[in-house]
Amino acid sequence: MSTTAIAHESPNARWLIPDAAGRNTRHRLAKYVRWLDAQGKPWYRPDLVAYRNHLLSEGSADGSALKASSAAAHLATVRARYRRLLRQDEVRDALLAMAAETLPRLGQEDTPANRKTLADELVVRIQNAIHPDTARVTVPVSQDKPDEEQRRLTPRQANDLMNAPGVDTLRGLRDTAIISLMLCTGIREAELAALKVEDLRTHLDSRLALNVRKGKGCKQRVVPYGELDWAVPVVEEWLEAAGIASGPVFRGICKGGKKVQSGAISVRTVQYVLASYPIMIGGEVVTVRPYDLRRTYARRLYDDGVDLPAIQKNLGHASVDTTLTYIGDLDVDQRCPGEAYRFEVSAVPVCTR
Repeated sequence: MSTTAIAHESPNARWLIPDAAGRNTRHRLAKYVRWLDAQGKPWYRPDLVAYRNHLLSEGSADGSALKASSAAAHLATVRARYRRLLRQDEVRDALLAMAAETLPRLGQEDTPANRKTLADELVVRIQNAIHPDTARVTVPVSQDKPDEEQRRLTPRQANDLMNAPGVDTLRGLRDTAIISLMLCTGIREAELAALKVEDLRTHLDSRLALNVRKGKGCKQRVVPYGELDWAVPVVEEWLEAAGIASGPVFRGICKGGKKVQSGAISVRTVQYVLASYPIMIGGEVVTVRPYDLRRTYARRLYDDGVDLPAIQKNLGHASVDTTLTYIGDLDVDQRCPGEAYRFEVSAVPVCTR
């Protein structure tokens, strides 16, 4: 059932799902409302212990358990909603009205004093139910993660990956350019798919940089290439061979491998490109994922002595705004990586230029 349907059919939704709620908040609150309705519970009698147990046992759409971190996020959203409700006069009036209906059933006289006492009791019970110490969720913290969850390529492995597609075909040249640019800028696959030709050569303090128009959270950023600016001519070799002068940088290639499509590639295509070139790591053939290249970029910068706040800024991490309030603006020289790997443009055959 959609959240719109819930809003129309469930009395609990009227209080718990605000019209201005964002997508994630609406999703979590709608799940909670469905659970309340299934349990026959009114919104003003929350039982977050029972709801936590539900999330950790069968809270997923397929009936499986949610991860502890996801369950904690759901409970945090519910608690936040109740805290906002308790600050609204409309809610206080509603609780007083419910008290007026409940007192006769309890054999008590319906007086203003008794209404207030019962409404106050409901508020206290809600506050106790949403207290952080109630329905705690222990989120496991792992100090060490398996290599496949945090893979970072060595310079040699990065070179092996860049050389895997070859440059004697249009598809190989495109895939080489994709891999090179991701290794040299740390951009996400969605950011790479959205690149326009004019984004390749922008400047930051007179230094050549990549313009990421719309990163995660709709944040724009500029990533200086530093000594990894050799990635630009590699990409431009692809553009020349593909006959691309404007618009999307990376595009699909028609069956037969001779013609280029007009539209930009998708995120799935970027993932497919990397999956097409497994490399040898630790004696095993391994498929590299987009975020492996992003982690590789971060590690290379760190190993080159680039400050951590500068790496966060280049990567466009969600916490960068908070970080920048402490460190202020960074000089672009501090954010430029050294040359950890290189693809020789001279290897591109004349027939593809």
